[in-house]
Amino acid sequence: MPDTVKIGIIGVGQIGKMHLDKYQSLPVDIVAAADTDEAELHRVAGKYGIPTTFTDFRELLKIDDIQAVDVCLHNNLHAPVTIAALEAGKHVYCEKPIAGSYVDGKAMVEAAERTDRMLAIQLFSLFSVETKATQRLIQEGHLGEIYFAKSVNYRRRGRPYVDGYGTSSFVQKSIAAGGALFDMGVYHIGQILHLLANPEVRTVAGATHQAIPMYPDREKTGEYDVEELGLGFVRLAGGITFTIEESWALHIGEQGSSSQIFGSRGGVCLSPFSYHSTIADMEMDATFDLRSANQRWHQCFADTDAYDGAQNHWVAALQDRVPLVDSAGPVLNTMLISEGIYLSQRLGREVTSDEIQAESQSSAVDL
Repeated sequence: MPDTVKIGIIGVGQIGKMHLDKYQSLPVDIVAAADTDEAELHRVAGKYGIPTTFTDFRELLKIDDIQAVDVCLHNNLHAPVTIAALEAGKHVYCEKPIAGSYVDGKAMVEAAERTDRMLAIQLFSLFSVETKATQRLIQEGHLGEIYFAKSVNYRRRGRPYVDGYGTSSFVQKSIAAGGALFDMGVYHIGQILHLLANPEVRTVAGATHQAIPMYPDREKTGEYDVEELGLGFVRLAGGITFTIEESWALHIGEQGSSSQIFGSRGGVCLSPFSYHSTIADMEMDATFDLRSANQRWHQCFADTDAYDGAQNHWVAALQDRVPLVDSAGPVLNTMLISEGIYLSQRLGREVTSDEIQAESQSSAVDL
């Protein structure tokens, strides 16, 4: 098991810096960085002690010592850069969503299989203590046969750029490819699909909205052309019904913004975490001490720290400490569902998985 993993980072913008901050506490050597903004690249390299820099990411891929690359670019750049890295023999950790379209994400997954390289997508929600606790309840049969799940997340006023944070690149289809569903929905939809063992998507019905007024100057300069609210009704294999509510902005009060999973024996609410069932013919609502449980798991089970976060897990997998949790699969299915919601909105009807795949078009932009 190598003590230190040698990584190259592609993209040193807002997300790249967040990844670099996290790597500081992990057994990682950032060998090189690449970005087209040469001035910012040199500034970041100096701050983090990165010895080698390139304005062309392809030059970074030529470094033999680099085991893996971290792709921190805009959505429509994910596929071409990731595929080039995989074909150069590097394992790839890519920022979410997997790409700007389903067909591009599928090409990434296929490239990883073809090159026998690992592909992971940044999805911190897969490693939350709530996700781990839900997995235990499912594995031990406390939910019974699962038949209904909900992915829910509300922001009252949280649209990127127009509401005061982030850049306009988040709200332009030409760069981000999608809005609330692609930005935050991927965490919640992907989390539920992961807990359900990523079943096949059969059909999707949905709608998108952009209705709440914006500051006129921000609306104009932001060129906002993506959804602030995405809604979906999905039929999954195994007879599972899956509903989706994801908002950047919604006039809503104190209603719970929590994903949930329901089975024949019990149901789970992920935030705040709780379990609901009927025992001895009495309705029961239970809460758990997740903090104590998490501490005990770390003390009693080997390699529990390898699942403390998405980057923690990625590095541990590169060290061959643990097998890689499949993040690419649920995220690719998330993309399929999201595109299905867009297609359903456009056609005004429920659409099949085959229709979504046939309609998916590449949004990839070469760097």
